[in-house]
Amino acid sequence: MQILQPPDWLPPRGYSNGVMTEMRPGSRLVFIGGQIGWNGAQQFETDDFADQTRQALMNVVAVLAEAKGEPRHITRLTWYVTDRAEYVASYPRIGAHYREIIGRHFPAMTAVQVAALVEPRAKVEIEATAVIPG
Repeated sequence: MQILQPPDWLPPRGYSNGVMTEMRPGSRLVFIGGQIGWNGAQQFETDDFADQTRQALMNVVAVLAEAKGEPRHITRLTWYVTDRAEYVASYPRIGAHYREIIGRHFPAMTAVQVAALVEPRAKVEIEATAVIPG
């Protein structure tokens, strides 16, 4: 098992941003812990829902890149949102950000409204699973 940590990010406390394991020679399974809308220095640059979503997706891709993976390797995304109405109202901008960062790749997805996230300013948290073929 290998821990995945972008080198220019502050280290997380009590968890890993991602973990990779080999399934068979050359093929890797990647689990990316929930990524929120802060940057690598663990600072929020915005409170805008769609912009936090953009940053969270960029964070997912950054952790995946540490495993030499690409967005096309993502097999599952789980989105945790603090406000369903704000999430739905942001669909057009979220969709534009998604296409910019992930492309036209649509893995299995789940979105769940939660009462709150651990970081008080976070409005969305996205976790991912990826399979990188050998």
